[in-house]
Amino acid sequence: MRKVVAACALMAAAGSASAAEAPALSVTIYSTDLALVQDVRNLEIAKGRQRLEFRDVSSEIRPETVTLSAAGVSIVEQNFDYDLLTPSKLMEKAVGREVRIIRTNPGNGAEVSETATVLAANDGVVLKIGDRIEVLRDDGVPTRVIFDKVPENLRARPTLSVTVDSEHAGARPATLSYLTKGLGWRADYVALFDERAGKLDLQGWITLTNQSGVSFADARTQLVAGDVQLSDEASPDDYGRPEIVGVRRGGTEARTGPGEALGDYYIYTLPERTTIAQNQTKQVSFIDALGVAAHRVYQANLAGFVSADHPGNASVVVDFVNSAAGGLGAGLPAGTIRVYQRDQAGEAKFVGENQIGHTPQGSELAVKIGEAFDVTVQPTLVAADPVSKRRTRYSMSYLIHNARSEPVTVELRQGGLLGRDTNVIKESLTSRKIDAFTLGWSVPVPANGETTVTSEVETGW
Repeated sequence: MRKVVAACALMAAAGSASAAEAPALSVTIYSTDLALVQDVRNLEIAKGRQRLEFRDVSSEIRPETVTLSAAGVSIVEQNFDYDLLTPSKLMEKAVGREVRIIRTNPGNGAEVSETATVLAANDGVVLKIGDRIEVLRDDGVPTRVIFDKVPENLRARPTLSVTVDSEHAGARPATLSYLTKGLGWRADYVALFDERAGKLDLQGWITLTNQSGVSFADARTQLVAGDVQLSDEASPDDYGRPEIVGVRRGGTEARTGPGEALGDYYIYTLPERTTIAQNQTKQVSFIDALGVAAHRVYQANLAGFVSADHPGNASVVVDFVNSAAGGLGAGLPAGTIRVYQRDQAGEAKFVGENQIGHTPQGSELAVKIGEAFDVTVQPTLVAADPVSKRRTRYSMSYLIHNARSEPVTVELRQGGLLGRDTNVIKESLTSRKIDAFTLGWSVPVPANGETTVTSEVETGW
């Protein structure tokens, strides 16, 4: 089983209020199929050693993470019984014991009762009735099996039992905490983009899912954005970081929006208590921002210094900044953003979607929603001259064509720089450094026209 490296940080996620002040039930859900449940119950506890049972716990509980805290109480032993009571399990536990078999004559309704010993309950049930061996069959004759009792180790639902030693008798609040699988959440965003006004309305939804085997009623629910390290998971750096299609930059603005910091994570508290039922998917609104400054951008991203035989379509990108000045100002959990625009009749039409990563407040987002039909870019590698064993001088030409009836600006991105020690020898349009591996140009292209950008770059170590 997976062990959590930072157990203390996980426990801190739900707060440190006293038992009297804490909510009856709180659930902190992480983005890695992991949740922290803190259940406060008022228990009547006798003095001395005794067993306390908690029946309404997740069937996906990780028993090694269970803690129980109550004044004057220490834990001696804990067990998680997840062998659930079912007809087949009941028959399996009856092997070697006697049961009563009652058959009903379908013609006259008369019942015949016999005592049988259960010999086996594997692919079927084998019985010994008197001197004969019989297989319990479903042959149309109404048959009932009567058991004298339910075995102690079979439970109607998963049960956690904790043996404790109490210093004194009396009622007191007890906090049961544990980690469980089966609870998850994701963020989804709906953006209505008004290109003419240069604004968008953004609504964020949290989708909760529960497959833990138990319902959590009237729970204070918190969501943690960020990837919590688990001991049997390799670091993302071991394999290379995954590509984030929705570009994000910056993140220098002080936090003012929803979400509070927990170390290097964000915690979002749902505004109201909610019930997360078993096998339920629920959506809760958490962001509703109107008039966020935004604009459409054409973007071309080139991974390296190469030629293309044919022009490629530029990407259509909706660009906005989640700053307070821009109308948003909120750290955004990773999720899917779906963009809509109104047509000439005023109806909102879906125009594209993409993923964004965990995005801090103050970051710029460039969300690709599709490919431009009328704007193309064709790169040409003019020359690649070695300067030394580790450095090369590249000469590039970029032909950008615009078949639209209005001028556009294309954000051209040239990747493939080999480190920060890169020199721009000459260029027809001033570039800017996007990061250590990318140069960028903002290229104006006239209506029904084209623009050629040339550059000469020396890069390497």
